[in-house]
Amino acid sequence: MAAQALSRFKILDLTRVRAGPTCVRQFADHGAQVIKVESPDAASAGLGGPRHGSDFQNLHRNKRCISVDMKSPEGLAVIKKLVAWADVLVENFRPDVKDRLGIGYEAMRAINPRLIYASMSGFGEDGPYRMRPGFDQIAQGMGGLMMVTGAPGEGPMRVGIPVADLTTGHFTAQGIMIALLEREMSGEGQWVQTSLLASQIAMMDFQAARYLLEGEVPGQAGNDHPTNIPTGVFATSDGFINIATAGTPIFVRLCKAIGIEDAIDDPLFASAKARSVNRHALNAKIEAVTKTDNSASWVERLNKAEVPAGPIYKMDEVFADPQVRHLGMAAAVEHPTLGPIKIVGQPIKLSRTPAEIHTATAELGEHTDVVLGELGYDAAAIAALRAQGAVA
Repeated sequence: MAAQALSRFKILDLTRVRAGPTCVRQFADHGAQVIKVESPDAASAGLGGPRHGSDFQNLHRNKRCISVDMKSPEGLAVIKKLVAWADVLVENFRPDVKDRLGIGYEAMRAINPRLIYASMSGFGEDGPYRMRPGFDQIAQGMGGLMMVTGAPGEGPMRVGIPVADLTTGHFTAQGIMIALLEREMSGEGQWVQTSLLASQIAMMDFQAARYLLEGEVPGQAGNDHPTNIPTGVFATSDGFINIATAGTPIFVRLCKAIGIEDAIDDPLFASAKARSVNRHALNAKIEAVTKTDNSASWVERLNKAEVPAGPIYKMDEVFADPQVRHLGMAAAVEHPTLGPIKIVGQPIKLSRTPAEIHTATAELGEHTDVVLGELGYDAAAIAALRAQGAVA
């Protein structure tokens, strides 16, 4: 049984690759009725990696999938029927492409004035860069992230996940929910827009605010926190751990827990400003101690002293951790071809209507006939559409 929190909403998913599917996955996991539309063209269908690959399977669970050629008049007619059915349309075509296909906001709004139409792009629906192709790493660079990531003097460094793609998806989902709530008062839909660039800049948060309010251009700090010192990576006898301090009280607890009480009143470290200026000397003093015992021992000892500390895991270690197991972040699902598989679980927990991963990612066009039947096409009409190449 699908989760019920969003079961009344109908989502038309025209998205590809990552940002769009990340957005729609939030609705699918919480019970919305999602129809994913894909092109019958094998090259287009492959955008996002192999269908049976881990990435594709993780992004498209809980959806029904149909295959429609939107470039054909007959296929476009199917899309228009789906728009009349839907509460939300989500797309991440380049701004000019959707108008060329005849599925732009104004055209769809004319069919369904209550439609929430959500668009994701690389740089925005208008402006001087609107026609540029969007890509996560380009947004990481233009949004300032790469110049605060990595060790000082080593040049820009990308983050190890597609953070601009992922946050664009989540911001869009948030925008859709706001628009759906507003529609309950106005009865009207609206156009929700965001971009990789805007989302990446928003995610810079306090780093961006440091420039806007104080004129400070933040630089690279490696594993050190930009402002809360000492916070960073420290070697142990068998690896590395993270230790995080924010404010003098936690710093005092850290010093007592590892036996460097002399640092508490040392003028080099006694204030937040002094600790920042002398971070390298302080880090070396701490690490001289942490190297004397193993990671697990330090993590337990520091947390007992109410000093935030944690291990630094490889991915296999992440999913072996007892707290991660408790949180259910490896979700099991049955795939008709792949058999029992595990994909990434839903981090949002609701007490009465929890998310549920109830079906694996469907095959290309798996639900075409069923969905067309629900739209009013009979068997002969569906056969004609397939013969014309409008659906698959």
